Amino acid sequence: MIEITRKQIRIDGRPVLILCGEIHYYRLRREEWQDRIDKLILSGCNAVASYVPWLCHEETEGEIDLEGKTRPELDLAGFIDLCRDNGLYFFLRPGPFIMAEMKNEGLPYWIYRKHPEIIPLGWDGRPATTKTADYLAYGFLIETRRWYEAVMAVAAPRLQPNGGNIIAIQLDNEIGMLSWVSNGPDLTERVMEDFASWLGDRYPAEALAQRYPFDPKDRDARRTAIRSPEEAYAPALHLDLGRYMRHRFSRYVDILRDYAEAYGAAGVPFVVNIHGTGGGRGFTYPIGISQLYESYEGKPGVISGSDIYFGDLNMDTFQDLYLINGFMDAVHDADQPLTSVEFNCGDGNFGETYGSRYDPSAADLKMRMCVAQGNRLVNYYLFAGGRNGVLDQRPGDGNDRVAFTGERHGFAAPVGPDGDLNYTFPRMARGIGAVMAVSEKLAVMDEERDAVSFAFIPDYYMTESRYPGSAIMKEIYDDLEANRAHWSWETLARAMLLAGYRFGAVDIQNKPLRADAVPALALLSAKYMDGEVQRKLAEYLREGGKVLLYGEVPLYDMEGRPCRVLADALGLRFLREHRESPHYYPSVLTEGWAAPRPEVRTLFAQTFEAAAGTETVFRLYGSGEACGFDLAVGRGRAIVLTARYRTDIALYRTALERLGAKPGLTHDCAHHGIFMTSMRSPMGERFIHLLNLDGLDKTFRLYEDGTPLFGGRELTLGSRDGVMLPVNVTFNGVNIRCSSAEITSVEPNAIAFRLTQARDWIELETARVIAESDDYRVERADAFYRVWSNKHAKVDDRLTVRFEG
Repeated sequence: MIEITRKQIRIDGRPVLILCGEIHYYRLRREEWQDRIDKLILSGCNAVASYVPWLCHEETEGEIDLEGKTRPELDLAGFIDLCRDNGLYFFLRPGPFIMAEMKNEGLPYWIYRKHPEIIPLGWDGRPATTKTADYLAYGFLIETRRWYEAVMAVAAPRLQPNGGNIIAIQLDNEIGMLSWVSNGPDLTERVMEDFASWLGDRYPAEALAQRYPFDPKDRDARRTAIRSPEEAYAPALHLDLGRYMRHRFSRYVDILRDYAEAYGAAGVPFVVNIHGTGGGRGFTYPIGISQLYESYEGKPGVISGSDIYFGDLNMDTFQDLYLINGFMDAVHDADQPLTSVEFNCGDGNFGETYGSRYDPSAADLKMRMCVAQGNRLVNYYLFAGGRNGVLDQRPGDGNDRVAFTGERHGFAAPVGPDGDLNYTFPRMARGIGAVMAVSEKLAVMDEERDAVSFAFIPDYYMTESRYPGSAIMKEIYDDLEANRAHWSWETLARAMLLAGYRFGAVDIQNKPLRADAVPALALLSAKYMDGEVQRKLAEYLREGGKVLLYGEVPLYDMEGRPCRVLADALGLRFLREHRESPHYYPSVLTEGWAAPRPEVRTLFAQTFEAAAGTETVFRLYGSGEACGFDLAVGRGRAIVLTARYRTDIALYRTALERLGAKPGLTHDCAHHGIFMTSMRSPMGERFIHLLNLDGLDKTFRLYEDGTPLFGGRELTLGSRDGVMLPVNVTFNGVNIRCSSAEITSVEPNAIAFRLTQARDWIELETARVIAESDDYRVERADAFYRVWSNKHAKVDDRLTVRFEG
C-alpha cells in the first residue's frame, strides 16, 4: 500500500525517498535492458521510470502490442518485471501525450486522421502550430479510454499493492504546455460551447451581459467574439478564459484517473507533471503551476511533479530552483509532497554540438537543493539514451522514425545511446549515494523555515495566451512579467537566500493569509493586482502582518480598472512613473535606516506622496520624489520599495529584520555564493545542507541564531561542492552529534563518510566501542567522542569508522 500523508510517500507504512532514472525500453534492444538497469543500480537509484508511447504500441488502429509480438523491445510487462527482478520500483508514464521528442508528441497518426475535429483552432481561427488536441473532445477520450484499458491490463497486476513494483502512475504529460508555447488556446467549437456554459454557471445573466457585448450562447456571435476579442472586453476574456482552462484541465485529469481506476489502478498515487522552465531558467515555470494547480490541489491520491530543465546550479539560477519548489508547495495541501518527475541530468549536449556543456556538479547540486526542500521523488531525465526505430507505416517526413532527433536519442544522458557513461555520471552517482545512505532519515524530514514567506499569486502567471491584437493585454502582461520574476528574483529572492533566509511560499490568492501563520511576507507586486487580493493584504497588515513589498504598488485590478485598495491602506498617493531612456538615467538615494549607501542607478521607479509619519528610505536624485517607505498599517508594518534596486544583501536583510524576520543560519564568508538550509525530523534529527555555487573553495564559520556551530571551527567547502552535515542523527546506537564529513553508507558495525576537510572531525555519542584504526584518532570530550581523521580530503576522501560488537 502506498500512502501520501504529511508530505511523505509511505510504502507499506514506511516513509521512503524515491530516486528514479528514466530508461526508455522502447528505444533499446531487449538484450540491452539489463545493461542499462545495471548502470542505474550502479548510480544508486532505487527506481526506473518510463513513458509508454502510444505511437509505438498501436501504430495501426486496433492492433495494440504491449507484449513485444511485433518488436521485442515493446514488451512493457517484460521490462517492468525485469526492473522488479532487480529490486527496483517502477514509475509508469502512459500518456496519452508523452512528448519525449516523439512525433505527434507520442500519439498515433491515425488518431488525427480519424478525428480531425480534435485539432484545435486558436486566435483568429488559426490552426494550432503544435501537435496538440482538444483534451475533452469525445473522439479523443474514446480512443484514450481504450488505450488506458490496454495499459492498465499490464499495469494493474504489477502495482505495488498487488505485489508488484509500480509505485506511481503519471496522467498525461505537460498538460496545456503545447498551447502555451504557441500562444494558441484551444478554441474549437466544442471548447467554446463548453466555455459558454462555464460562464453561465459563473456569472448571473445580468452580470454576464454587462461583461460581454455578445451572447456567449450564440454560436455564430461567440465564434468571432472569442477568437478575435475586441479591446473593450479583452482583459475580462483573458481572465475568464484562463480560469476556465484551469477548470478544463482539472476535468481532463479527473477523467484520466477515472479511466485508470476503472481498469484496476488503485492504491498508488497519480502524478500531474508541471512544465515551464525554459532557456535554463525558471522565470516562466509558475505558468505551469498556474495552469494546472486545480488539477491536483487538495485531491487525495494525486501529487504534482516538476520538470526541472536548468543547466548548472550557480549564482544565476539557484534562487529560481528554490522559488519553484516553494511555489509548488504553496498550492499543495498538508499531505502532498514535492516531487520532480523530469529532473534534467547529463552534460547538456542535446544537439550533439558539444554546446551547453554542464559542469559535473549540475545534477548533484540541483538534486541536493530539491531534497533539502522536501522532494520525496526525483526522476533523472533522461538517464539512458537509446535509438528511435523506423515506423512500419512510413510517413515520408525525412527520417520515417518515431521521433525527430534522428536515429540516436539522448546524446546528453549520463548513459549514452550506446551504453557509455559520460563524464557527469560519477558525480551524479556520488550525490545519489549520499542521499540514499540516509534516505530513511531524509524521508521524514522537513525544511526548517525562518519567519518569512514568499508570496505566490497564481493569476500573475496566467499569461499562457494573449490575443496578439490587444494593446491593453500587452500592457498588462508586460507589467506582470517585469515584476513577477526576472530582476525581482535576482535581487530580492537572491539576496534573501544569500543572507541565509530559509523560506517557503504562500498562495495569497486562494488560501488564508493570517498574521499568526505568516509573520512576514516578501511580496513581488505589479501595478495590476486583483482587488480581493489587495483587500486581503490590507486586512493582513491591519491585523499585525508584516510585508516587504518590492516592485510596484498596485493601482489597477487584473482587468485594468482603477483599484487602489492596497495603496490607500498604505497611505500612499501615486505621483508618477520614471523610466530610463537614452538620455535619462534615474538614480536612487537612500535615507533613514537605509543610509548611508551610494547613489544607485535604477531602470524604473514609481513615486508616491506618503501619509504623515511615514519614514522615507528611497528618493530619486534630482526630483526628490520618494520611492521607498517604512510605514505602519494598523497593528502591522510595511516596507515598500518601488524602485528597481541592486542585490544589496545587507539592505534586504535589514528590511526583513525590521519586520521581525531574522535568518537562522548565517556564515562569515565574504565571497557569498553559499546556499544554506536545514532539515529536521519529528525526533529532532537534522541535516544542514550547504552548496558552494562558485568555482573556488570557501572557508568560513557557520552560525545558528548568532551562535557559532561546531564549536566555532572553520569549514572549507570545495569548489562547486555540496554536503549534508548530520546533527544529532542516530544509527544503530551511535548518535552523530555533528560532523564535517558526509555520511555515505551505514552498516550495523560501521559508518562510512566522505571527507571534506584537511582534517575532518566527527563527534559521536555512543556506549559502543569505537574500533581503533590508523585512519583516525579518537579523543574523549566530556560525554562524547571526537574522531579526527588522519587523511586529507583532497588526497583520500573516504573514511570508515568501525564499532566493536
